[in-house]
Amino acid sequence: MREQTHPADEEALSRILRVKPIWSGMQAAADAVNLAEDTLLHAGPAFKDPADIVKPILNSACVAAVFNGLAPNFDEAKTGIHSGKISLKSAQDHDVVTPLAAVVSSKMLLHCIEDQSDSQVRAFAPINGGNGPAPRLGICSPDALAHLSWLHQSLGPALADVCTDGIHLLDIAAQSVREGDDCHGRTPVGTRLLLGKIQSKLSRQSLGQDFIGFIEQGPSFFLNIWMAASKTILLGGQGVAKSSLITVAAANGRETGIQLAGLPGRWFTAPASPPKGDFDVNLPGSRALGAIGDSAIVDALGFGAMAMSFCPVQKTNLGHWLPPDGLATGSMLTAAVHPGFADLGLSVGITARACISADRAPLVSLGILDNLGEVGRLGGGIFEQPKSMISHGLSELTSSG
Repeated sequence: MREQTHPADEEALSRILRVKPIWSGMQAAADAVNLAEDTLLHAGPAFKDPADIVKPILNSACVAAVFNGLAPNFDEAKTGIHSGKISLKSAQDHDVVTPLAAVVSSKMLLHCIEDQSDSQVRAFAPINGGNGPAPRLGICSPDALAHLSWLHQSLGPALADVCTDGIHLLDIAAQSVREGDDCHGRTPVGTRLLLGKIQSKLSRQSLGQDFIGFIEQGPSFFLNIWMAASKTILLGGQGVAKSSLITVAAANGRETGIQLAGLPGRWFTAPASPPKGDFDVNLPGSRALGAIGDSAIVDALGFGAMAMSFCPVQKTNLGHWLPPDGLATGSMLTAAVHPGFADLGLSVGITARACISADRAPLVSLGILDNLGEVGRLGGGIFEQPKSMISHGLSELTSSG
C-alpha cells in the first residue's frame, strides 16, 4: 500500500484485496435483486426525468419492455417509459452492472458473481450480447428483440447448468492480463480461458455447439462477468467510514458519476462528455454520445485504461488518445498490488484522496455510441473522469459526521 494512505482507505483497500469472486450461478433479475416487473435498470446514475433518457438507452428499454411483456410493441413501450408507467432506475444502485446502453428487466437472466468466503457480497450482470444486434448497442428493432429472447431463453439456461460448481475468476483475469488483455477494452483471452472451463458441459447440451460458437465469435463474453466481479470486489470495501475508495463508477450518456466507500449510495456526478477516440464508421463527431456504461467499474478497480501498459493492442489503438503521461495514471492512482496479480505488479483501488493529491483523474476505455440510436457503436475511445465530481465527493466525505 502507498505510504501515508489514510487509515480508512487502508481498511477499505485491505477488504477488497480479500475478496475472491466466483461465478456461482444464473438468476432472473426478479429473484437476484427483487426487481419489479415494471422497472428496468440502466447504466450510470439515475435519470432525473424520463425526458432526459438518451436515445440508445431508450431504444434498449423499449426492447426490454416488450421482452418483459410490459408493452405489445416498441411504440407503446416508449409511451409507457415517457409517462413513468415503466420506470428506469440505476443498475448499480441494485448491485447490477450493465454495459453501454444495455437495459435489464425482471425476466432477464443475470450472472451471479459472489465472494467465495461471503456469498452476501455479490453483484450481477446480464449476458454479453456478442456480435450483431446486442443490447449494449442501443438499437431498437425486431432483430434486437429476437436476439435478446435467444440470450435469455436459450443461452441463459444453458449457462446456468455449467457454473454450478463455481468458477474462480481471479485466475482467469490474471492469466488474461499476462497474455495481453486489459479486462475491459480487450477480453479475448479471458473469454477463451472461461470457455475452456465450461466447454465440456456446454458441448453435452442439445444446442451446445451453437452456444460454444456464439462465445467463440464474441471475444467480449468475459467482460460482463468481469464487470460483476469488479463490482463484487469493490463492494467488499463499501461502508468503511471516512474511506474515499471509489466503489462505483458509471455513466448514462448524459451524466457520469462515482460513489465513495464512506458514503455508500450517494452519487457525485458531472456532465458526461463523449470519449475521445476514432470512429469505425463515416459519421461526423457530433454523432458521439456522452460516456455511457457501467463497465467503468472495471477501470475504477484498476484495469482497462488504468492497466493499458499491460495491453499492447490497446496501447496501439488508443494510446494516442491518452492525456500526457497517461500510461502512468494507473500506477499513480492505484493503491495496492493485488495478490492475485502479484507477479505482474498490477495495482488496484483508486481513492479520491489519491486523485486530488496527484491532481489526476481516473481514465476509462469505452465504446462510443451513436447519440441518435441508429448505428450502434461508432468506435472506441478514452474518457477522463471529471475532477470536479471527485473533489466534490471528497469534500462531502470530509465534512460528514
